[in-house]
Amino acid sequence: MTYKSLLGIGILIFPALARAVYAPIPEQEQGEALTVTVDSGAYYDTNIFGSATGAIDSMVYSISPKFAFNASVEKQTFLSASYKPTLDYFDRRPTDKTLLSHEVALRLAHAFTDVSNLDLTDGFHVDKNPESLLAGQPVNTDQSVTWNEFDGRFTTALGPKFGTVLKYRNIVYAYNDDGLAHSLNRMEHLAGLELNYKALPDVAVVGEYRHQIINYSHSSGTNDKNSDFALTGLDYSLGKKVTLSTRVGLEDRRRSGEPNNTGPYAELTCRYDYSDQSFVSGGYTYSLEETDDPSLFTDTKMNRFFINVQHALTPTIVTSASATWQPSTLQGRPGKVNVDETTTRLGVAVTYLARKNLSLSATYDYDDVSSDMSNRGQLRSRVGVNMRLYF
Repeated sequence: MTYKSLLGIGILIFPALARAVYAPIPEQEQGEALTVTVDSGAYYDTNIFGSATGAIDSMVYSISPKFAFNASVEKQTFLSASYKPTLDYFDRRPTDKTLLSHEVALRLAHAFTDVSNLDLTDGFHVDKNPESLLAGQPVNTDQSVTWNEFDGRFTTALGPKFGTVLKYRNIVYAYNDDGLAHSLNRMEHLAGLELNYKALPDVAVVGEYRHQIINYSHSSGTNDKNSDFALTGLDYSLGKKVTLSTRVGLEDRRRSGEPNNTGPYAELTCRYDYSDQSFVSGGYTYSLEETDDPSLFTDTKMNRFFINVQHALTPTIVTSASATWQPSTLQGRPGKVNVDETTTRLGVAVTYLARKNLSLSATYDYDDVSSDMSNRGQLRSRVGVNMRLYF
């Protein structure tokens, strides 16, 4: 189970969860201005291109150093930055056997007062070996993608029980393959205004408005979209052990050159920290999401159920697992049929904390895409070992 899988789940619930100005950083980075981490390992991948037919399997050898800087610029301002290149070598990849990816992350958090703070983050990625491969692509298609995500959040109190949150997210996708670039390159904007009222010490009642704009680089006359969301919900926190957040409401989506749609929208996330290093979290979302084949479909009605579990067997042995189940319907353009599709992703890991600065992991990941269109099906497994060393 990889860290990218957990990151993807976290992205889903961006609008629902509040983050403190000084968010936790890894224990090994605490108290250190500069930290160097090196991940190295190997895994066997049964389908390196995520193909429906003609799958190519390969051993993959990887090394990935990370340089992280964390510092309090002043009493109320926190700055962090990191750079992580990843070098992958495939012994059976038919084209380039060596791929170099890059990840750059920046974060600036500032507390204006005890009740007002600003949190800005930006992540730039050059993924030469994407983890979640696109369904329905021609056999052995290069799915390398460069993407950038910026998130901004301003939180302030309007009174003893009232608060507000301003949110903004911008994501830009740029695929390397000319065909994928023509179909999928786009920019997504998501802005939101949340008003909350603390009805009880542990419960806040929330009302929220969001506006989303999706602009494609090509065929914008039929692919672009605008959505307005009207949501309500609850945020519940019982100390540091239990958190629960819900948002339900309506999305009014307007499609360029295609029929509009008004339908339900839902988010539910929860987490229970039942002991040190042990927790269970999960949730459900229902939304309209972008499709990986805009020529046939306008978007995808997506149900997503997910769960993460981490359990410390001993102070030095930690097990973890994640599961995502996504029954969905791809919305066919006029004259095209709708397509039902179910994606299942599973991951497990066992990590041995040999020392404070050294960990060893064994991992297994399984991806299954079952679709009414045979060329969109996908089976993929990865099993591997990894060593992480902190300096």
